[in-house]
Amino acid sequence: MSRAAYLRIFVPERRVDPVLEHVGAAARSQGVLTRGEFGMLHESSRDDAFVRDVDGTRYVCPRYPRLRMLEGLIAFRNAYQGPTASMLVPQAEADRALRELDSIHDRTPGARSHILTSPFYVPLRWFAAFEPSERELVEEEGRLSIRYRAPVSAAVSRLRHAVDVLDSAGFDVTIVDQVVGVLEWMEDFPPDALVELDYGSVASLFSRGDLVLDETAAEVAASLEALEDGDMEEAGERYAAAAARWAHAQSLSFAN
Repeated sequence: MSRAAYLRIFVPERRVDPVLEHVGAAARSQGVLTRGEFGMLHESSRDDAFVRDVDGTRYVCPRYPRLRMLEGLIAFRNAYQGPTASMLVPQAEADRALRELDSIHDRTPGARSHILTSPFYVPLRWFAAFEPSERELVEEEGRLSIRYRAPVSAAVSRLRHAVDVLDSAGFDVTIVDQVVGVLEWMEDFPPDALVELDYGSVASLFSRGDLVLDETAAEVAASLEALEDGDMEEAGERYAAAAARWAHAQSLSFAN
């Protein structure tokens, strides 16, 4: 079974459509494998939402599974050029998906993807949105996992700083744009929202000891700090340590 990590945006409940059916955190793994017209889905198709109660405020993360599936299909096709794109996703199917997306936005103008999903590993750029102190070790379904959580306002500020540092250090635009993509997605949400990085089922790829010692956010932050100071050697060593931790998990995404 494919394992996945998640970056989720939780907004104050008052900002969310009240018709959404709220589900608890444990429901995240209760997907049902079904075959749809756009391929295989391992997620309930209900328009429900995850809920977090933090410091006396209830936050909600709508799943909008159909919206996310359609956006993912289009993004997957757009990642390839020429005839390869049509081989993977025929033009007729892409056009149909775009029409349905337009229909969803017409019905629910405020609908947007609150969840980014990464199969088998956590992209290192996600960690740039968090401080090392925001790391939490949590027990989920009998296994140890890691979660980071921060205000969107703080995460956006950190990502902007990361983009400035990478740009000033002369990194290729394709690398900088990966961080910009996360930043632009997050900027669409209100500053009083929360962003949560959840290792999800990817945590099962690591031993408990590995998770206890996992300080990826600290390594990414140290790499950016060294870049800002002009210490390319230190920056490279710090980034290499983070990349090495995730090398095996990331290789699984290519194997699949």
